[in-house]
Amino acid sequence: MSNDAVQPSDPDPREEKFVVDTGLLTADQLEGLAEEYCTRYHGLNDTESPLAERERVLEAVRRGGELVVWFDPVENTAGLGSPPSGNGL
Repeated sequence: MSNDAVQPSDPDPREEKFVVDTGLLTADQLEGLAEEYCTRYHGLNDTESPLAERERVLEAVRRGGELVVWFDPVENTAGLGSPPSGNGL
């Protein structure tokens, strides 16, 4: 007899978010991501100038330690976020 129980499938690795090398992006793309990050986390009404931290955000992305560029192939979107934890990448 065979076991007919359905085994949970592993997530499709093609649908997993991944970190994008910032060297593959143009300056305009990085600036757009930094602006989106600043307005998302500071809001347009929470602070007088939400884009004031844009240069600090861009520097954090260029260093690669504090912020990285994530791409979501399912949503076909990119955004800034914390680097992956552990040695997964």
